[in-house]
Amino acid sequence: MPVTLVSVLKGRTSAEKHALMEAVQGAIAATLALPAHDRNLRLAEHGPDEWLLPEGRSERYVLVEIALFEGRTPETKGALYAAIVAALGALGVDKGDVFIRIVEQPRENFGIRGGQRADLVQLGYQVVV
Repeated sequence: MPVTLVSVLKGRTSAEKHALMEAVQGAIAATLALPAHDRNLRLAEHGPDEWLLPEGRSERYVLVEIALFEGRTPETKGALYAAIVAALGALGVDKGDVFIRIVEQPRENFGIRGGQRADLVQLGYQVVV
């Protein structure tokens, strides 16, 4: 159950923001083989006076931070990075304007489905992929 935060600079339309979220979520779901209902993604906008972007990045910069259960292989993570960059590229975001950060945590660090420890819940999908 990934928990995702997409951060962008202010100035995009509602449709553009929705497309960004759907693109990132689609890449996550496809790469990690998650069911469609397993989504928890939010978008945060920041003013130019609230974010010091890395040097050389444009106003289209997108930071994607994903908290995951630990267990994905390096190859799966690489495939996820590539899928997110491709999905955002289809929306006109240059690959140099995409930064992705994964934070892996043990399943017991997530309270899901009514506050149950995630390591005690049958998820319905594989975490080790």
